[in-house]
Amino acid sequence: MLATREKAFGPNHPDVAIRLDNLAEIYGMRGDYTKAESLHKRALAIAERALGPEHPDVAMILNNLAALYQNQSDHARAEPLHKRALAITCRCR
Repeated sequence: MLATREKAFGPNHPDVAIRLDNLAEIYGMRGDYTKAESLHKRALAIAERALGPEHPDVAMILNNLAALYQNQSDHARAEPLHKRALAITCRCR
């Protein structure tokens, strides 16, 4: 599915970012934190470029990356991402 989306829309399309983020969630659940982090970060970079840094999809990806760090007890890295996601969400409502 990801390869199909990348081929159809290009590798920097917001839909690709969402698919990457979803895939990252699976890797995180499996305990492959390195792969999950890489995919979350790639998704975040695409979403920020394509949608802007204040878009709700960016907030969702930030929150997912923060949760990955939190699940690893890396609260120092999780907290600023959660705060940024919250700030975006509050501005969007």
